[in-house]
Amino acid sequence: MTIVPVTSPDLDAAEVSWFAALCSDDYQFLGVPEGHLRSSWNHCSAIVKTAEQQGFRNILCPSSYQVGQDTLSFVAGCAPITDKINLLAAVRCGEMQPIMLARTIATLDHMLEGRLTVNIISSDFPGEQADSAYRYQRSREVVEILKQAWTRDEIDYEGEVYTFKGLTTDPVRPYQTGGPLLYFGGYSPAALELCGQHCDVYLMWPEKMEELEGRMKAVNAVAENHGRTLDYGLRVHMIVRDTEKEAQEYADYIVSKLDDDQGTAIRERALDAKSLGVSHQAKNREIADAFGYIEPNLWTGVGRARSGCGAALVGSTDQVLSKIEAYQKMGIRAFIFSGYPHIEEAEHFGSRVMPHLKTCSLPQAYGRVPAETPATPLGTGVRR
Repeated sequence: MTIVPVTSPDLDAAEVSWFAALCSDDYQFLGVPEGHLRSSWNHCSAIVKTAEQQGFRNILCPSSYQVGQDTLSFVAGCAPITDKINLLAAVRCGEMQPIMLARTIATLDHMLEGRLTVNIISSDFPGEQADSAYRYQRSREVVEILKQAWTRDEIDYEGEVYTFKGLTTDPVRPYQTGGPLLYFGGYSPAALELCGQHCDVYLMWPEKMEELEGRMKAVNAVAENHGRTLDYGLRVHMIVRDTEKEAQEYADYIVSKLDDDQGTAIRERALDAKSLGVSHQAKNREIADAFGYIEPNLWTGVGRARSGCGAALVGSTDQVLSKIEAYQKMGIRAFIFSGYPHIEEAEHFGSRVMPHLKTCSLPQAYGRVPAETPATPLGTGVRR
C-alpha cells in the first residue's frame, strides 16, 4: 500500500533515470575541477549516450547560469544521437516568452518523437531577486499557458503577468497527446499548490524516509483538493559497489580533497542556493552522524560541495536494491540517480543494479506517446 494515492498504482516498474552534468557539475574529487570533466558538448553528450547504453529510461538535463550547456539547445542536440532514452529538460519559467517556449517544446517533442519530459522550475533568473509570490505566479501562468497550447485549438489567457488573445495553437502542437509530462519539485506552500494542481510527478530530494512520507502527504492533500493524484519521484546520488565497505571507502575518497570554503562557494553560486529545499538538505548535514549518514546507507557528504540534491545512497548492490524497493513501496515511480564521475558511476550502477530492476518510460505508461506520427502541423496534419 502506497503512502498516498498515486496516479499509477498498478505500475510494477519504475522510470530509472540518470543525470546530465550540464552545469559544471562533474568531478572525480568533489570541489576539484578537472578539464576532462568540464561540461562541454562532447562530455555531456557522452554521459547521455552512456546512460542510454546502460538502460536508463530518462536523463535530467538541468538549468543554471554556469559555464556549460544550455538546456534546450543540448536536448535538441541529443535528438539525433539517441533513440530510446527520454530527455527531462529543466525549464525555468519566464526565461522565455511562454508562447515561444510552447513552440520550442513542441519542436523538441517532435524531434524526439515523444521522448521529451519537462522539469518545471520556479526560481530567480540570473541577476534577479524576485518576490517568491511573483515567481510562483509567473510559473503558474507559464504552465497554464503551456497546457492551453497543448490541449486547445486557441490560446486565450488573461493573467497577472501574461495576457494572450486568440492565438492559434497550430505552431505549438506537441508530438505527445496532451503534451510532455511535467515534473516539479519544491517545498513551499506555493510550490505544493502549483504541483498539486498542474503537474504530473512530484520530485523530492533525499531525506529520512519519514520526511519523504511527510512531503508526499503534503502535496497529495493539495492534489486531492483539485481532484487529482500525482506520481512521485526521488532525485538522489548513487555509490554502489560489491560490498558496503567498498562503497563507503569510495564516498570518503571523493571528498578527500575537498576544501570546505571551495565547497561553500560551489553551493552558493547556484540559482537555487537560498531555496527552502536547499535549506532542508543543509539540515540533513547538521543532523548526520560523524560519518555523514542520517539513516542506513544515506550519506550527506555530497552536499558539502553541491547545492540542491545533497545526499547519496551508499552501499552494496543488495543494500541499494532494498532501499529502492522500499521507496517504490512508498509510491515512488521515478528515480533520478547520478554519481561522480557521472560516466563511470552510470556504468557501476548499470552493471550492478539495472539488471535487477524492471524499468519503464512514464510517458509510455501514461499513454502519451502515439503509436504513429500524430496528425499535427509538424507531423502528418494538413498543411495550411
